[in-house]
Amino acid sequence: MAGNKEGGAKAAETMRKRYGDSFYQSIGSKGGQAKVPKGFAINKDLAAEAGRRGGLKSKRGKAKVENEQDTAN
Repeated sequence: MAGNKEGGAKAAETMRKRYGDSFYQSIGSKGGQAKVPKGFAINKDLAAEAGRRGGLKSKRGKAKVENEQDTAN
């Protein structure tokens, strides 16, 4: 069991023997993939708008927001 660095190395070696050298690469690549694309993956304009709104909700104070709105016009 991987309770420390040595155990982790043993576990990694066992997994590579069982499933091949690309085992960790294949499970890592599954993390960012969706079976059905949805949300921001479909609508990039929606993502840009959400990012813009989030940037305007800064905690730095009113002056920063006013300056950004002046440059947007």
